[in-house]
Amino acid sequence: MSKPRWILVVASVVLLMLVSSFFLMPREGENGEEPIPPPQRLFPFYLPWDDSEETIVSLSKWLDKPAGNLGHVYAGEDGHLYVGGKRIRFLGINICAGAAFPTKEDAGKIAARLAKFGVNIVRFHHMDAAWETFNIFNRTHGDTRHLNQEALDRLDHLIAKLKENGVYVDLNLLVSRRFTSADGLPTEINTVDWKDQQVLGFFVEEILELEKEYARQLLTHRNPYTERTYTEDPAVAFVEIVNEQGLIHGWLGGVIDGLPEVFKERLREKWNEHLTLRYGSTEGLVAAWGGEEEQPEVELLENGFFEAGLEGWVVETHDGAEATYGIVDGPEGLKALEVEVSELGTAGWHVQFNYPGLEVEAGQTYLVSFRARADREVSISISLKQAHAPWQDLSNNVGLQLTTEWEEHEVSLIASDSEENARLDVSNLGGAKATYRFSSFSMKSFKGYSLKEGENLEDSTVQIFTQGDFGSRTLAARKDWVEFLYGLEEEYFNGMYSYLKEDLGVRSLIIGTIVGCSTPNMMSKLDVIDTHAYWHHPTFPGRPWDPNNWYVVNEPMVNYPNEGTIPWLGLKRVYGKPHIVSEYNHPAPNMYDAETALTLAAYAALQDWDGIFLFDYGSRDNWDSKRVRGYFDVDQHPVKMATMIPAYMLFVNGDMNPATELVTARLDTQEEKELITSGRSRAWNMPDGGYLGIHAATPLIHRTALIVEGSPEPSQSLSPHDVSTAGPVYKADTNEVAWGVSDPNRGVLVVNSSRSIWVVGFSGGRSYDLGSVVVEPGDTLLHGWGVVTLTVMEGEAFEDWNKLLLIAAGYTTNDGMRIRQYESGEAIAVASTDLKEVERYNGGITCSNSWGVAPTLVEGVPVKVKIKTSRDIEAWILDNTGKRVGQVPISAEGDYRVLSIGPEYKTTWYEISVKD
Repeated sequence: MSKPRWILVVASVVLLMLVSSFFLMPREGENGEEPIPPPQRLFPFYLPWDDSEETIVSLSKWLDKPAGNLGHVYAGEDGHLYVGGKRIRFLGINICAGAAFPTKEDAGKIAARLAKFGVNIVRFHHMDAAWETFNIFNRTHGDTRHLNQEALDRLDHLIAKLKENGVYVDLNLLVSRRFTSADGLPTEINTVDWKDQQVLGFFVEEILELEKEYARQLLTHRNPYTERTYTEDPAVAFVEIVNEQGLIHGWLGGVIDGLPEVFKERLREKWNEHLTLRYGSTEGLVAAWGGEEEQPEVELLENGFFEAGLEGWVVETHDGAEATYGIVDGPEGLKALEVEVSELGTAGWHVQFNYPGLEVEAGQTYLVSFRARADREVSISISLKQAHAPWQDLSNNVGLQLTTEWEEHEVSLIASDSEENARLDVSNLGGAKATYRFSSFSMKSFKGYSLKEGENLEDSTVQIFTQGDFGSRTLAARKDWVEFLYGLEEEYFNGMYSYLKEDLGVRSLIIGTIVGCSTPNMMSKLDVIDTHAYWHHPTFPGRPWDPNNWYVVNEPMVNYPNEGTIPWLGLKRVYGKPHIVSEYNHPAPNMYDAETALTLAAYAALQDWDGIFLFDYGSRDNWDSKRVRGYFDVDQHPVKMATMIPAYMLFVNGDMNPATELVTARLDTQEEKELITSGRSRAWNMPDGGYLGIHAATPLIHRTALIVEGSPEPSQSLSPHDVSTAGPVYKADTNEVAWGVSDPNRGVLVVNSSRSIWVVGFSGGRSYDLGSVVVEPGDTLLHGWGVVTLTVMEGEAFEDWNKLLLIAAGYTTNDGMRIRQYESGEAIAVASTDLKEVERYNGGITCSNSWGVAPTLVEGVPVKVKIKTSRDIEAWILDNTGKRVGQVPISAEGDYRVLSIGPEYKTTWYEISVKD
């Protein structure tokens, strides 16, 4: 989702004063060498899919084998994960859909390679994928109630091989299963999208029973290769109930609004039972809910009927979108605004119109009515927003369908904050090339209705509250509705937890879903807090997951410390509970994706989280593609794989200290419900620390956590108001990691611990004196952007080491891959070894369905490294398995031994060792 950004701009001299001793702002390179011509910078670099050879880059020996040999993973009293009495942190990947069922010949090779790169857990995801021809279900039965025995056998064998190699397992239950009428459900189930079907399990008993049936079939099944069921196998660290779903989340996202009537009726029955139990009669309900009987009268729009043309209205197009606006004849002699969209931008909001200058009051409901039609069926959205920077949302966002006929629409918007210059926003017109017409706008404040015509408890006819209707009800009614949904969701997760633990005997830790799709208090009742994040997830302006019509925003996250993934994740942690990030990526073809694993690992270590997982790994029957296959590929992305090694050492091995100070905020269930009732909560962004005043930059400096109901009390912590979050450099309280933006679009993240040194971002042409090591990156294809890591692989610290691993990388792409601007189609990079130029373009980019051919090409980043030591050292060029294949010259400069690497060595990693 696009949103306005701001970037801190400070003179370099001020920044130097701010960070003096640690985060030295760079000076120009001093070696006087001419930059390497671009054609020489890219070279093929392939990490074999089946490589398990023991070399300096291999971490297999660091993993306890077999997984589970010390017993089950459990949560300690300190809220962290343990096994056999010692702390365990997970570095994981997701294996999805058909890739979960490799051949037995491949399974052992896959498991051994994962162990080599330090992966100690695999999350099995989308095993139930409806789009796969070969999944966990036996298609010959025509339903989803019978398991595919061949798939199950392959899964069993892979899990056995993972266990043998020291790799734990996370089993997901409901991810992408498509329920059908063949499962014994009403035929209307066939019309519901598979993702939307997940909401039904919260209030349709037959679907809940199908979910339990699958859990029993999978988890109580005995793996013949381990001779254990998945309920009892200690190699199974986690079992997840449902991926990215909650009832309130689904309601906020409009899912309930669009369900077939047969399922809405089920929810309506439960709603009326709930109200009857609470109030007894219609009379009692009306007395409790209060409300207005008549429509409100005070009009807030002075030109809602367009009688004065466009006076008071603002029409907008953005980012390549094109549209014409005009006043035309409307229905029944009224005037209408016509909007004809001829070119789309990269998002629906790139064509919109709005009425600014409105004063709104927090908690107040505003009834908006209008007439509209279009020349085809289209979707629009209505909301309140700030009419000035930073253009924040001020209400719930209501989606509406327009048809080719004039229709009356009425929506209720609840103001989440008071604002003197708000705007009524009509958006998403950029979602389709269409001609829209709007007439007769009205906006009035009112207290809301209690019951509407025809509603009463005696006949069980009180309607469920759709998104469009929710705001039209009184505050008391809205509170009851949220209380009702909250109760159903809590009952579902607690019931599934009890079923898994007590009925099935699952000994693994249980995860409900991610915080963001459910609330911190609800998820804290289970064993582990889970979160997901993607930096610029692919956007699909047309059909979802259309392989030919999509884009990613080509921005480096290092330029946006306050708006990146780390605040999003850090503000959802619950004190006293293990915290994991089970999905994470910076999707291709984002040119800056080398920062993916490093950024996450640095702040997972600072925050002292318990697990991080990249998404995703592998492709069934195509393990050896030798190229990046799509947005999320990790296994065939040589830089994402290579950087997992320093990520492991920093996070899993503990090469960086957690933050010293803890910042907390309290959030109880009542406040969660109030935040939802007020209209402030959104689908995908349920209440978290950001709602409670914790600044986005705080997780970059200190540990952060929520104190929820049942949380233990920390011995000491800071309040959000005790923290200074002034930029432009955010330096951790341990002094081991800092992230700053020295000038526009020149962000740098530096890690400087006793065993790990990283420089990530726009470091080219600058020098970083980090104590025992000086790092001086050179120019790159991306204007000085790249990543450099130096890790102690043998030894205690940079003052006492035997072997170091040096990794340097920049741009990664496939041969022949044509990356272009999404809006204009203009090429900004055609990847080949004779690449002439990469344009620095930070808008939407795409390669459509043309991902190029093997091999993947990587950029050799030139770096000068100075190591303070009196010992004789040598530097080795490593091949794609980590074996020595040649040497890099070493020179002396005073107290330093110096080496210079670059694309001429055609590798991304090097060994530096003390001579025998």
